Amino acid sequence: MTEDEIYRASTQYRLWSFTPEMLRTMRSTTNSLAAEGVRTAIHSLNLSKAKADSNNDASGGNGSNAAREVDCLTVEEDQKLVGFYCIKTMEFADFCEFPTNVKATAVQYLKRFYLSNSPMTYHPKEMMPSALFLATKTENHYTSLKSFVSKLVKTKAEDVVAPEFLLTQGLRFTFDVRHPQRGLEGGFMELLALANGHGHSSSQAEIPSSRLKKEMLGIDAVKEGKSQTKSAEDMVLRIQNAHGKAKEILKTSALLTDAYFLYTPSQIWFSSLFIADEPLAQFYFQTKFPLSSDLKTKILLTLRQCCEILRSSVSAKPGELEMRELTRIDKKLYKCRNPEKIDLVGINKAQKRDGKEENGLDEKIVKKRKLERENSMKEAEEVFGPAL
Repeated sequence: MTEDEIYRASTQYRLWSFTPEMLRTMRSTTNSLAAEGVRTAIHSLNLSKAKADSNNDASGGNGSNAAREVDCLTVEEDQKLVGFYCIKTMEFADFCEFPTNVKATAVQYLKRFYLSNSPMTYHPKEMMPSALFLATKTENHYTSLKSFVSKLVKTKAEDVVAPEFLLTQGLRFTFDVRHPQRGLEGGFMELLALANGHGHSSSQAEIPSSRLKKEMLGIDAVKEGKSQTKSAEDMVLRIQNAHGKAKEILKTSALLTDAYFLYTPSQIWFSSLFIADEPLAQFYFQTKFPLSSDLKTKILLTLRQCCEILRSSVSAKPGELEMRELTRIDKKLYKCRNPEKIDLVGINKAQKRDGKEENGLDEKIVKKRKLERENSMKEAEEVFGPAL
């Protein structure tokens, strides 16, 4: 299998790759369904209060009107709020000194979850710790729950664990995230080999390494007014500088945009190199394709579109105006949250026994379940012997 075939078989390609139109449609549908759910839940809550107050007719009508008048979040407001908590996830991951792959995976978990869920249903502030803790497990970076919770203010272990099943449902139980960082490291090593005269062209193997090195030294400077690279040592420094800039783009812009949904990891890291040093990226690109290849133009167009996405990223440090807007959205969210989904810890406890709390079940059903558990334990003892 080729690398392309392997990637096409991954869940990231099959389930989490979209066109811009598909993303817009999904987010619009999610927002509409969430808004309708909020209005329905508020209407039901008002009806329950009306019955409790023994004023069904008057209060019921008022409750219905109040539900219809709820000012719900727009799709854009949804995205701004989720984006802000992606930034907070990155900051908390840095505070915990987690590696880049854990941080990047946690952010993608949040972004994937909110393709089919809205902040009006589940607040990102409550999902964020669970996404990061799940990422430590899926990326094999062991962190105990006790240690993780100790770094969170006013947060208990159950607050982190309770949303985890909801999160995994939203992720469609697919935890693999393919990141572009590893590809960038491979490209970095190939560029260093070319600079030192040890590389070769994938498209034109007959060109000797010495000639490729000479051509590399002749590429344009990064910015106008700067002198050309004159020696292999200068080129190595240039490559290292471009690598550092590209790496920073992958750690910020790539995570805060829709790049992961729209492009492959290789397209993302190559685009980051184009932004960091376009002449160097152009030279490297030429070594990968025959001069007459029809794919070159198509791929270059895709890379430039990806560059535009990466350049459009919001700042990882929101300014005063952005914070005012986020505060406004959060206040608006306070009035349009789904009241049935606020207590995630309570929902988690209620779902541990066939989706319902035993307190709310018929007494016969509770006794039957208790008897079944006791019989199951007895059978286990007969097979394996009593507990040590």
